[in-house]
Amino acid sequence: MNDPTSKIKAFVWEGLNETPFKGEKDPFWESLAGTGTELWLDTGDMAEAEANWTAEMSALTTNNTLLNNEIQKGIYDSFISEANKIIIDLPEEDRVKEIAFILNARHGLRLAGRFGGFVSVELHTDTAHDTEAILRYGKRFHDICPDRFIVKVPYTAEGLIGARLLREAGIKINFTLEFSARQNVLVTRLARPDYLNVFLGRVGAYMIDNNLGNGSGAGEMAVISSQKWVSELSLENRWKTKLIAASLRSHNQLDLLAGTDVFTMPPKVAALGRKELQAGFSRKVNIKQAVSIFDRAVKSGVGKFWDVDDNILRFSGRMAANVPKTGEELVNIAHEEGCGDMFPFLTAEEYGFIASDGKIPLHSRWAKKIEEEKTAPDTLLTLAGLAAFTADQRALDERIRGIIG
Repeated sequence: MNDPTSKIKAFVWEGLNETPFKGEKDPFWESLAGTGTELWLDTGDMAEAEANWTAEMSALTTNNTLLNNEIQKGIYDSFISEANKIIIDLPEEDRVKEIAFILNARHGLRLAGRFGGFVSVELHTDTAHDTEAILRYGKRFHDICPDRFIVKVPYTAEGLIGARLLREAGIKINFTLEFSARQNVLVTRLARPDYLNVFLGRVGAYMIDNNLGNGSGAGEMAVISSQKWVSELSLENRWKTKLIAASLRSHNQLDLLAGTDVFTMPPKVAALGRKELQAGFSRKVNIKQAVSIFDRAVKSGVGKFWDVDDNILRFSGRMAANVPKTGEELVNIAHEEGCGDMFPFLTAEEYGFIASDGKIPLHSRWAKKIEEEKTAPDTLLTLAGLAAFTADQRALDERIRGIIG
């Protein structure tokens, strides 16, 4: 037990005794699951999960934001103090990151113990551009609970490489922060995760907030196109990669996208769907949706949410054949293959704009670069999503600092 990681693993498990919650069978959710869709709840809140969990549901997913919501309630304050004692010899910044990891693992274990399903646990945002750190913490999550934890890795150049290496080591991966079919073509071929995502609500919000369309059909089309490509390309791999229609915004999407590999459902969406919709679902994920695009959006690049061109097929094929050793190498190849807008070169000021604009970037700020194919709407949403998670991670870290002094 001289190894700090062994002490931390023992501490995370210590005293854990969750009362199992047995969800009842529900014909409504049984009907939806019958279309081939796995049903996951998108929450870290125990009470919310209990109010919606049924026998047909198989997993819960958390992220930096959802975990921060739980930590800010104060329910782990004394646990943080105890955690600090076992790693007191580490420098403060290292202790903060270790305790954040400990909290993520502990809360994940509680969710798994209570509901008996899989739980997606997310890496600290400081690891997003550090392949070695992604590997280190991913392996530690797996070591703590190999049967239930699925490690979430973010869409970055380093994340693509790290996820591939973790998956080849036998670790289940949920690759996160994708918004388009073309991103998921690359992820399927290069990272080869168990799960990947389209955060469809933000695709529609991008259209609405930037007056490019009324939002109708945009996120759904990104899911439908992604599902087609992921299902086909996954056949090239040694294991099946499944698409998650992530964090549904509308209960109607339960019907419109029935048959998607996985739904992650916020509790409010799940509850409203159960109340407003009828059982008797049929598979619809192969039915194209009409997308509202205003005339002013002709050169906006929004088609890249669902279109896949020859450049991305060539680039992703090259990545599948020869995995880059570094994120820098991957980015350079992307530019060589005409996919530079997926990994743009941005200034510090531009990264500042990404952070200040929030989860939905201001399109007019980027319109010229989008027309020049130096960036794209899906890329901007990924960067904005990571920036938002980083802000919530910072808030969590600050609470830890306040407790450990």
